[in-house]
Amino acid sequence: MTYEYEGKTEKEAIEMAANELGLERDQFDVEILETQKNSIFKKGYVKIKVHTLDDSRTSSRAAHEEEEPVEKHSRIYADPLPQDEFEQKLIEFVTSIVEKMGYDVKVSVTYREKQKIGIKMESSHSSILIGRKGKNLDALQLLANIYAGRLGHEEIRVILDTENYRIRREETLVRLAYTTADKVRSSRNSILLEPMNPFERRLIHTTLNDIPDVETKSEGEGLYKQVRVIYKGIR
Repeated sequence: MTYEYEGKTEKEAIEMAANELGLERDQFDVEILETQKNSIFKKGYVKIKVHTLDDSRTSSRAAHEEEEPVEKHSRIYADPLPQDEFEQKLIEFVTSIVEKMGYDVKVSVTYREKQKIGIKMESSHSSILIGRKGKNLDALQLLANIYAGRLGHEEIRVILDTENYRIRREETLVRLAYTTADKVRSSRNSILLEPMNPFERRLIHTTLNDIPDVETKSEGEGLYKQVRVIYKGIR
């Protein structure tokens, strides 16, 4: 199920959602829909959409929002070999899918966290596995998450990566956010960014959240919405 909440800050909106739904923070995922800074005439607010775990396996969360930033100390870089039957079957599944696509691949575990596992694919065809703006990688990741659910591990989030694409993509989007904010200031207008998945949109919203003369909001329908960066000035 999905719900929408609004608060003065993202933290307040999330706490409101957790209290009203009676859930722990790790039992739902958050997508920022719109942010508004404080001004003389308007009070600031953050509007969020909450995805609860009962529909997350077939929702955008399974494919994209599982990549929320985590504290480094919670991530365990350990033996890349599977540690149990679940990990073994997961690696075999990803390997099988890629090989059926006609590409060589070596699959291993990169890290383990509470309710999250990182899987790395090494291939001479990594660029194809990534696809345009990571869409092939996202599709493979979605399949891996669905398979994990069928194995009885719906609580586990599978993060699929190759060639450190996800880190590189995050750095690119942060630069894009700041560059767009500068352009918006110069033009005193708004700019609509390319369609992005929920995690990427949230990264744009969060990056620009502390810039007082700029605000952001998501537009469109479906999984790949667009973020509009808007100049509002300092009143």
